[in-house]
Amino acid sequence: MSRPTAKPYRSDALEKTSTLHKNQDGLLDFSPNDIENPKNWSTGRRWYITVVSVLLVVNATFASSGPSGTLVGIAEHFKVSQVAAGLVITLFLLGYCFGPLFWAPLSEFYGRRWIFYISFTLYLVFNFLCAFANNFGALLVGRFITGTMASAPLSNAPGVLADIWGPVERGNAMALFSMMTFIGPALGPVIGGFLELKEDWRWIFYVMLWFAGITEVLMLTIPETLGPIVLLNKARRLRKLKVPGYENIKAPIEVTDRSLIGIYKVALTRPWKILVDPISFAVAIYLSVVYALLYMLFTIYPIVFQQKRGWNSGVGELPLIGTAIGAAIGGSIIFAVSARDRKRAEAGHKGVPEDRLPVAMLGGILFPITMFWFAWSGQYKQGPRTC
Repeated sequence: MSRPTAKPYRSDALEKTSTLHKNQDGLLDFSPNDIENPKNWSTGRRWYITVVSVLLVVNATFASSGPSGTLVGIAEHFKVSQVAAGLVITLFLLGYCFGPLFWAPLSEFYGRRWIFYISFTLYLVFNFLCAFANNFGALLVGRFITGTMASAPLSNAPGVLADIWGPVERGNAMALFSMMTFIGPALGPVIGGFLELKEDWRWIFYVMLWFAGITEVLMLTIPETLGPIVLLNKARRLRKLKVPGYENIKAPIEVTDRSLIGIYKVALTRPWKILVDPISFAVAIYLSVVYALLYMLFTIYPIVFQQKRGWNSGVGELPLIGTAIGAAIGGSIIFAVSARDRKRAEAGHKGVPEDRLPVAMLGGILFPITMFWFAWSGQYKQGPRTC
């Protein structure tokens, strides 16, 4: 399934019978309706790739917060303070932030597929270090490395979605991706909290291992989706087959002077150039605050619901389900907006980026209201009424 010519496109004579096309420079290009063009794959196949890519993201986001429900058990087992135990979350997030700077340029140079294969396999391997760590230092090292490896799907998956979907359909796929960046972190502490009640802190890492193992099998079915790399592989195949007229055909990527160092230079400097734009800078700050507050809730909820109200470590994390419900509602709204935009595009409407602002404006207004609501009510504990 990971080959471009896999079913429903498999044909023994595909390489020789498919229509070949050159661009104006005489380089290999996708022909109209080329079945090897990722954007021309069947809708079912593209949604399959989308779901598997999103599953990789769920692994990462789930692992980022999962141990937060077991910090008490980790602190007691290794005889450290709960503040020190919180480093298992902090170090994972540090790797989470560092990883995209490393993985994103590699995916643009070598393609999406092998970056998934290498990073996620290493994520699975180093989760064993976390699950069976015999000292606190080993656990922290394992968490930093798994965070770095898990960050690859976060930077790679949006690229895959951009490779296989058009501008309108991409909205639904990105909505699913965005939903899982919130649902995964919300479910992690809930499952970890209940596991600590019945088992011990290591069980949350066992769950991560099982989840990653199943996803690893599905990941191996993801084909290469980056167009220039797909053309490169096709050009190599045609040269090997010695197709008449294409014995020396080259893909556009083969005649460029690009280098990995050059890609890293662009990747590491472009964000700073973008931040010069006031709108981009404001959006970056806003999203940073939102994501920071999300992870702060993993620490605040145990204080509000376990320490102040006496709930156990499992039930005390259940309020985080609200984050998952909110993400699902937000995704549903995006699906509806995308369906509306598709109809408007078919009617001749030319969309502009500002068309997506009303949904963001709605969330921007509701977010501070609900945060204030939680902060105001969190300090009060309603006790039993007496006559």
